[in-house]
Amino acid sequence: MTPPPETLHAPLIVEFPFTRSLSPIQSAFLTGLREQTVLGVRTETGDVLVPPVEYDPATAAELRDLVEVGATGTVTTWAWNPEPRPGQPLTTPFAWVLVRLDGADTALLHALDAPGPEAVRTGMRVRIRWAAERSGAITDIACFEPYDSDPAAEPHPHEGQFTDPVTGIVAPARLDYTYSPGRAQTRYLHALAGRRTVGERCPSCTKVYVPPRGACPTCGVATTDQVEVGPSGTVTTFCIVNIKARNAEIDVPYVYAHIALDGAGLALHGRIAGIPYDKVRMGLRVEPVWSEDGRYPDHYRPTGEPDADYDTYKELL
Repeated sequence: MTPPPETLHAPLIVEFPFTRSLSPIQSAFLTGLREQTVLGVRTETGDVLVPPVEYDPATAAELRDLVEVGATGTVTTWAWNPEPRPGQPLTTPFAWVLVRLDGADTALLHALDAPGPEAVRTGMRVRIRWAAERSGAITDIACFEPYDSDPAAEPHPHEGQFTDPVTGIVAPARLDYTYSPGRAQTRYLHALAGRRTVGERCPSCTKVYVPPRGACPTCGVATTDQVEVGPSGTVTTFCIVNIKARNAEIDVPYVYAHIALDGAGLALHGRIAGIPYDKVRMGLRVEPVWSEDGRYPDHYRPTGEPDADYDTYKELL
């Protein structure tokens, strides 16, 4: 018996910019950072929250009483970061710290520039190191740095009014991790490399899943029997794409479809080409066109066969 192939794994990066508008409180806070001013908000009980929020976390009361706090503060807790990652505040080893700024009752998370973990302690005094260029973002605080000083004066009211206030931000989101497709999809990917499409059959309901999932989501039992399907299939539903994706070398408009491969128990996704986009239809019979390296179907094209009867694929819509 041939042993199963080694489970695949590969690095994967999910990255996108997140654009959002700002409330008046958030706008005042970030615009204040641009102007080297740190604002908090006072609750009904007199606590000062930094960063400020729109609603009291204890009572849900709306908060609008802005106050200015100090640029110096006290470390309440910390953790050493020996290997900074891309996009973090500093490129050399640093400490993540929670700093309660003078006049605030809550702590702000940021980086502390220190020569080593032996130089960091709870209770140490620090101050903000402002970025040379500021745009109205949390990164306007480049980091904190050690600073031997006494606590500053109490917070004082601030109107939160600035020239050219910041009204929106773009926050980059990025996730780096190692992805493993598992046993079932490893076999599926190895089969694709041989220009074969292989699914797995549920021993209970007999549905063939492509791509395989390792278990039947309906019956809750493992799927181990491999079944080769296709290569031809039927378009069950489709959409016309009119917005070009970043870094995609595909001219719009084009068609993306659900394709039920012959012998499969559900449809998979695939791009349709080799036919005008406005001629694609439900029931169209298609076949795969493999990528140049032969590792996966680049798209599907019409086979020239008559359209499939609706009754043969209606359960796969």
